[in-house]
Amino acid sequence: MMAGGILCRAAAPRCRRAGSHHPPIPLMARSGATMRITDVKLYVLENPALQARSLKLVQVPNLLRTQYTHQSHPSERAAAQTFIEVSTDAGISGRCTTNMLPHQVDILRTQVVGADPLERERLYQLLHKGTRWLYQPPGWTGDFDNCLWDILGKAANLPVYALVGRVRDRFPVYLTGGDGTTADYLRAIEQGRTMGIAAYKFHTYKGGQADIPIFQQVRREVGPDYALINDPVCSYTLREAVEVGHVMEELGFVWLEEPFHEQKMNLYQELCRELTMPVMANEMLMHDIGLSAQWLIQGATDRLRANARNGTTQVLKMAHFAELYGTNVELNGQGGLFGLVHAHLGCCIDNADYYEYFYLSADGNRSQGEQWGLLNAPLIQDGHLAPPDGPGWGAEWDEARFRSLVIAEY
Repeated sequence: MMAGGILCRAAAPRCRRAGSHHPPIPLMARSGATMRITDVKLYVLENPALQARSLKLVQVPNLLRTQYTHQSHPSERAAAQTFIEVSTDAGISGRCTTNMLPHQVDILRTQVVGADPLERERLYQLLHKGTRWLYQPPGWTGDFDNCLWDILGKAANLPVYALVGRVRDRFPVYLTGGDGTTADYLRAIEQGRTMGIAAYKFHTYKGGQADIPIFQQVRREVGPDYALINDPVCSYTLREAVEVGHVMEELGFVWLEEPFHEQKMNLYQELCRELTMPVMANEMLMHDIGLSAQWLIQGATDRLRANARNGTTQVLKMAHFAELYGTNVELNGQGGLFGLVHAHLGCCIDNADYYEYFYLSADGNRSQGEQWGLLNAPLIQDGHLAPPDGPGWGAEWDEARFRSLVIAEY
């Protein structure tokens, strides 16, 4: 049932862990009085124990055309992490990791202070349709939207997965790795197997002719039931993508991702017609829901890529759109709050196959979150991750540590 726009409190106990305790619902949320956004803040944290990294472009050797990748180098600066926090007059706040910049928060604050945070769809439409006249890129307010979902969950005393509607209790994981040798890939796969992970995604920069024997050897080693995915990160030509794609089909790969730059719609249309295996093309366009939809409509991608840094509301719209097309949306990267956001969404989106995981230990997300005061980023267990049961995103904070690392507020 709904009461004043809030899900009834009576449903909450079913979503709690045994022995867990969540604070009571604030009086304003219970009474149905309108809640108002009072502030939007950006917190920049710096951890002196961690070294920042910088990316340097390098040309990829031995390709048929000029192409670049990046190499990571240590920086002299300490590592930094930015968070957005939305406050309300009900004493409820929402928090999320973000890449937003101070001037963007100034623009956002002007649009949303005084608005009802529970009217997420109205605010989505305002900011989505109004972005053109604010001169910002599509998807720029995604982490603000994530904060609104956090606020609703806390007001209703329900986790986000319960607000959306869960289709599974945990979300399967694939391990993603960098460019390497056959031996490197096999070592990573074996390490993933110790965590119960049964899927691996290659990132390769060697060109199609070099990749084919590697894929064949890895398939022989891992057997027919292990899931393999290929992401050559724009290093193929169309001809290579077709040739490698057919080999991947013979080897039972799950999908081919971003073989060349996705702006080349005509080439992707040709590739999608040629292959029976799914092609996923829109990673660098996924912030723009309109362009991503057009790539699917025009047959230039078979699956959609999405990341909740562009907003939970947008991801759900893309998932429903893909579902009506009989295809998938696949979540890109770690996701907000060091995996918490994508853990919730992955358990609510039936037409998503995998969570993308970057670490060779089961506590990779957890360890990264703890460095900034987030105590319960999801662990990998039996090849899956699961969201917590607490209200909103269920984030548990060492608030003293979080505050001690703040170097700037906007």
